[in-house]
Amino acid sequence: MNPAGLEPTPSGPTLCAIGNFDGVHRGHVEVLRQAAREAELQRASPVALTFDPPPAVVLGRSAPALLTTLERKIELIAETVPAIRVVVKTFDRDLAQRSAEEFATTVLAGELHAVCVVVGQNFRFGRAREGDLGTLKKLGEKLGFTAHSTELVGDDKGPWSSTRVRRAVQAGDFADVEGVLGRPHSLTGTVMRGDQRGRTLGFPTANLGGVEELVPPYGVYAVVVDRLDRPGISRALAKGVANIGVRPTVGAGASIEAHLLDFQPATDAERDLYGARLRFHLVAFLRGEQKFASLDALRAQIGVDANAAKAILASRKPVPDGLGGWY
Repeated sequence: MNPAGLEPTPSGPTLCAIGNFDGVHRGHVEVLRQAAREAELQRASPVALTFDPPPAVVLGRSAPALLTTLERKIELIAETVPAIRVVVKTFDRDLAQRSAEEFATTVLAGELHAVCVVVGQNFRFGRAREGDLGTLKKLGEKLGFTAHSTELVGDDKGPWSSTRVRRAVQAGDFADVEGVLGRPHSLTGTVMRGDQRGRTLGFPTANLGGVEELVPPYGVYAVVVDRLDRPGISRALAKGVANIGVRPTVGAGASIEAHLLDFQPATDAERDLYGARLRFHLVAFLRGEQKFASLDALRAQIGVDANAAKAILASRKPVPDGLGGWY
């Protein structure tokens, strides 16, 4: 079964928007919505072409930390721009060695039947990044498609970009993160069995393993939490207070864990979260991680953190259609 929003290579004419789309931020959404509108005028199917793994990984360059996994990227595009079909092209050494003309001929004209190609202003393609927008336009004249770049969009702080989101996450500026993404940055993983020290303190936690997204600086965060029942389908689980760090008071090592503030499972089966896939949406930074003189002092501070998180999250509510998420 295909992940939500992922479609087979289309057979008819397409308008193809090419990008990494990491984070699927507000700028990406605007580009994809414009592509969908333009495709309708051209009587073509709108397609978002992205690559997995990211080209930088295969080419040995330093790849930026992910804001979204591939699965989440596809899910977000499907949610925000339902008309867009996502096509994922495997980026390997063979693809990396194709010339710009070979890529345009075999992928854009051949596989995707593109009549129009939309790219970012700094778009490069082909072996050794030999092609640019000018190259693409010339090739399109021969192969039967037009090409143009998208304008940068943003706010009074600057353009919306994945780089801006990463910097804001690393700076703990989650207001700007949400301003650019249109939602909080999130961390997704599987609940692992920990040392259960939180339970002895009166604050049991769900510990996430296998997180692939960009992790913010060590500290304590107000979060809302989804449970992912299957790809593309999530449901709001609870509000929470999360700790990211090495837990210096007890020397327990690195973890990403959250105490769920209003967790009210209907059954024992729902109460057992071990093995469940959860997503922590990071709403606000509360404080940096610190070492306390005693467990009693740590316990008292967790209570303070929980109250602070409750106040910050008071206005956050589950999406009313029951399909998951928060607003």
